[in-house]
Amino acid sequence: MKPIHLITLLAFACLSISANAQEKKPEVAPRSFSKDYQKPVFKKDHRAEKIKEILPELEALMTKYAKENHIPGISYGIVVDDKLVIASSTGLLDVEKNTSASTNSAFRIASMTKSFTAMAILKLRDEGKLSLSDPAEKYVPELANLKYLTQDAALIDIENLLTMTAGFPEDNPWGDRQLDEPDQMLLDLINHGISLSNSPSYQYEYSNTGYAILGHIVSKVSGQPYQEYITDNILLPLGMTHTYWEIDEVPDEKLAVGYRWEDEQWKLEPMLHDGAFGAMGGLITSIEDFSKYVSFHLSAWPPKNGPEEGPIKRSSLREMHTPQFPRLNSNGDCAIMSGYGFGLGIYQNCNGTKWVSHGGALPGFGSNFRFFPEFGIGIMAFCNLTYTTPWPLAEIEKLLYEKGVMTPRQLPVSNILEKRKGQIVLLIQTGSQEIEESILAENFFLDQSKESRYTQYKAILAQAGKITNINDLIPQNQLRGSFTMEGENGNISIFFTLTPEKDPKVQQLDISFKPKQ
Repeated sequence: MKPIHLITLLAFACLSISANAQEKKPEVAPRSFSKDYQKPVFKKDHRAEKIKEILPELEALMTKYAKENHIPGISYGIVVDDKLVIASSTGLLDVEKNTSASTNSAFRIASMTKSFTAMAILKLRDEGKLSLSDPAEKYVPELANLKYLTQDAALIDIENLLTMTAGFPEDNPWGDRQLDEPDQMLLDLINHGISLSNSPSYQYEYSNTGYAILGHIVSKVSGQPYQEYITDNILLPLGMTHTYWEIDEVPDEKLAVGYRWEDEQWKLEPMLHDGAFGAMGGLITSIEDFSKYVSFHLSAWPPKNGPEEGPIKRSSLREMHTPQFPRLNSNGDCAIMSGYGFGLGIYQNCNGTKWVSHGGALPGFGSNFRFFPEFGIGIMAFCNLTYTTPWPLAEIEKLLYEKGVMTPRQLPVSNILEKRKGQIVLLIQTGSQEIEESILAENFFLDQSKESRYTQYKAILAQAGKITNINDLIPQNQLRGSFTMEGENGNISIFFTLTPEKDPKVQQLDISFKPKQ
């Protein structure tokens, strides 16, 4: 038997090595990237100027909406890229004191908090401190006693909690009233057993409880209280210095008081303190502060070169914006595909327009924000009336569309596409063997014989007559695009796509002729 003191020293040494191994961040090798890549851009960018022009109409719209819906006060704003270009308010922050709402008034934004929680989880993931595939019970041992619905159920993992696919039942409005409960209440709830409505990874169902558990995991992994971790690692780095967790911390003249409309009058709602369920809905912020958060999300689009300048990587932000368990929803003549990402809802309509959003509702408050990654535009509104949509969204979007600002960026033509375009024009006109050998992939004449292809090209060129103009290439991505050759008798449409080889070759070339009408 070894002496006790030696065993103790060895034990401490092992613990020290283990602790150091856990604290050490994963080493990431420098990655190479293309210096030729050009990000999509707005060719004529007048978005900010045009949006400012709608301010009078927008203010009239919001004032009318507040009056019709008995909302004491609303603050709202529109972001273009990294700037808050419209910020305005209507009505009252505090009815009794007759305090006017303003763009730096502090409203509780409820479930809009969830994306901050998701961002914290991804930050810890990126730092190598957890994995999204980790069973949640690894960090919340009380979950090990959970009674699953079926024998074949998979263990609930962190990604299930993020995407609301853990199997927990929808818990509005019960979850709202748990906001100020202590941490022990959450652990006791889990320990006593949570009733499930589904097996994990089977179906999406909105869960405040799941996000409260994520908040506990953030605390457990980071070693900081959840609220402190969010403040230090997300709010302050973004310059959100007037965002709060606790109502007692908000200056009296800034705090929005919550109401409900009942018996033809405004009645005070209880102002909930912060607690264990803060991770699902506890944040209190202003339009001016929250605009910085919206700008940060917009900064992830499109993918680009350049240094990272936020609390988490741009690629991780785009991960937050990726829907899970998408669902098709009928919406009149234009169906919408929707899904929940990481703390955010993601939607795409039949026209291909994508938006990311989240609402928030608690006793006394209603809030929402929506941003359009392809347009670089974000809109947001907060109000102080129970469970109330804070804006006439369809009418606001109509104003923006009428101004012509809801148009996507244009992708520049990559160098290799432009080069291959010129070579393709020469190939179909001359049949040059030198160009064949230089640009055609090995599959090209296997998919359609050389004789057949050149017979087709000659016939189309004969139909078109003299070529009078070759139009600009329209890229679909870095390695695929189309263009037209204008002829005396009509246009030749050309589509091509390149291989994934280091020197990309033409693997597909479609040519068709459309005569003049």
